[in-house]
Amino acid sequence: MYEQILDPVADSLGLSAVFAALPLLTLFILLGVLKVKAWIAALVSLGVALLVAIAVYSMPVGQALLSATEGATFGFFPILWIVINAIWVYNLTVATGHFDVLRRSFERVSPDQRIQAIIIAFCFGALLEALAGFGTPVAITVVMLMALGFSPVRAAAVALIANTAPVAFGALATPIVTLAEVTAGVDDDKRLTVETLGAMVGRQTPILAVIVPLVLVAVVDGKRGVRQTWLPALVAGISFGLAQFVASNYISVPLTDIVAALVSAAAVVGLLRVWHPVESPDLVDHEHEYAAQVAARSRTATRGTTRTAPGTTGQVLGDAPGEQRPGSRTDTDLGDGRADGGGSDRGGEIAKAYAPYLIIIAIFSIANLNSVKDALAEEPWTTSFSWPGLDVVNSSGEPLSSLVFKFNWLPAAGTLMILAGIVTAIVLKVSPGRALRAYKDTYVALRWAIVTVMAVLALAYVMNQSAQTTTLGAFLAQAGAVFLFISPILGWLGVAVTGSDTSANALFGALQVQTAAKAGLDPVLLAAANSSGGVLGKMVSPQNLAIAAAAVGMAGQEGVIFRKVLGWSLVLLLFMCILVTLQGTPVLGWMVL
Repeated sequence: MYEQILDPVADSLGLSAVFAALPLLTLFILLGVLKVKAWIAALVSLGVALLVAIAVYSMPVGQALLSATEGATFGFFPILWIVINAIWVYNLTVATGHFDVLRRSFERVSPDQRIQAIIIAFCFGALLEALAGFGTPVAITVVMLMALGFSPVRAAAVALIANTAPVAFGALATPIVTLAEVTAGVDDDKRLTVETLGAMVGRQTPILAVIVPLVLVAVVDGKRGVRQTWLPALVAGISFGLAQFVASNYISVPLTDIVAALVSAAAVVGLLRVWHPVESPDLVDHEHEYAAQVAARSRTATRGTTRTAPGTTGQVLGDAPGEQRPGSRTDTDLGDGRADGGGSDRGGEIAKAYAPYLIIIAIFSIANLNSVKDALAEEPWTTSFSWPGLDVVNSSGEPLSSLVFKFNWLPAAGTLMILAGIVTAIVLKVSPGRALRAYKDTYVALRWAIVTVMAVLALAYVMNQSAQTTTLGAFLAQAGAVFLFISPILGWLGVAVTGSDTSANALFGALQVQTAAKAGLDPVLLAAANSSGGVLGKMVSPQNLAIAAAAVGMAGQEGVIFRKVLGWSLVLLLFMCILVTLQGTPVLGWMVL
C-alpha cells in the first residue's frame, strides 16, 4: 500500500512543488522548445514522472508502474477507442468517393467564401469534432476549403480558428469524461461528474461560440466580410451556442456538439433561403483552384485510390505530410452504383454521402434513451473493478476512487461507432474485406498518436496517484482568488503543448480541483475553466499546426500559419479569463452550478 504525502522534500511545499513540476516541464520543453516528436516526449516525461514518484515521493515501484498501466489503459479505452473508430467511418466515405459528394453539396449551398467558411469550417467542422476530435476537423475541412478556392494560409487559419468552441465536447465529450475521471475523489465535492462538469463548460464555451463565426468572416474578408456577412455569422454562432447550452445542461453531454452543429447548420441554410449578402466578392485563389480541378480530372480518369486519414500526427494515410497536392480532390475507385467523380451528383448519392453522419446520430440517440442507457449500464454490458494490485490511499487513509476502472464495453462511444461503421459499410456497399483493410490502415496511420495519448494518460495517473498533482495544487492555491484568472491559461498552455483538450484535462484537471479546494474557490468552475480555456490553445498547438500545414502543402512553414492565428488565440483567451473571473464573483456567480 502507498499513502500519499504532500511535502516529501524536507517538509517544504515549495521544494516539493519543484520536483512535482519536473514531468510537466520535461513535456513542455521537449515539445515546445526542442520540437521532439510527441510520442517520444510523452514517453520521456512518463519516465520522469515515474522517477519522481519512486525517488522523491517514495511510491513503491510496483504501485507506480501499476498506476501507469491503468492510465495507459484508460487512454486506449475509452478515449482512443472513440477516435480510431470515428476516423474509420470517415475513411469508408473517402474510399467510396462519397466524401467528395458531401463537399460538393456544401459548395452548392453558397458560392460566397465567407459563408462557406461558416458552413464548412464552423458547422461541419463542429460535427467532425463531435464525432472524432483529435485534429480530425482541421485535417478534413482544410482540404475542403482548399478545393473551393481558399488560399493555403487562409484555409489553414479558418480551419484552426473554427476548431475552438466545439473542442471541449469533442469525440463525444471525451475531454469532459477524462476531466471527470481524473478529478473523481480529488475533492469531496460530489458535483465532479460528467453531467455537472459538462453543464458548467456548457455555460462558458457557448458564449465563445457567438464570437468565432464573426472572427472567421473577418479572417476571410476583413472588415468588409464582417459588415456584409455579420448576419449569418451571428445566426451560426448564437444558434450553436444556445444548442450547446441546452444539450449540455438538459439533453446529453456526449451528444452536445452533434446537436449544436446540426442546429447551427440548419439555421444558416434556412437563413440563406431568404437572405443573401449584398455582394459576393471574388476571393478565390484561382491558381490553387485550377490545380485542384486538374488533379481531380486526372484522378477521375485513372480511377486511382487515394486514401486520406486525418490523425493527430497530421499525416495523410499512405502519404508523407505535405505530399498530397494542396486543394486536391480525393476522388476514388468508386465501383458500381457509387458516387461518380464528376461535378453533378445524383440525389441518391448525396443521400448516401450524408448517411454515415445520420446513422451515427441515430445510433447514439437510441443509446442515450433513458431506458436503453440504464439497461446498458448493468452487467454484463458494463462492469467496474479495482485495478489489480494497485493500492493507494490519500493522506486521510481513504482509497482513491480512481483505482476503480469502469469497462463499459458495449455502451462505450467507440463500440457504438463501430456499429455505425458496419451500418455505413452496408449502406455505401463496402465489401467486408475492404472495410477491414480500411480499419487496419486507420490503426497504422494513428500508431504514433495512440502511443502519445496512452503515454500522456499514464503520466497523468502517475502524477495524480503519487500526489505530485496534489503538491502542485497546494502550492498554486497560495495565489488565492487570482487563480480564477490564471485557471483558463493553465488549460490553454496544456492544449497548446499537447494538442489535445483531453490530454490537458488529464494533466491539469486534478490540479485545478486541488487548487480550488485549498484556495476556497469553486472546484467545478475551475475544472470547467481548464477545459474551456484549453480549447483556445488548439489553434496554436504544434500538432494542429502540423496537420493544417501538411494538408495545404506548407509542411515546414507552420510558423506562417502560427503568426496568422496567434493573435486571435490570445484575444479569445483573455475573453475566457475575464468570463471565468466574473463567474467566480457575485457578478456572474449565478451561472455556476
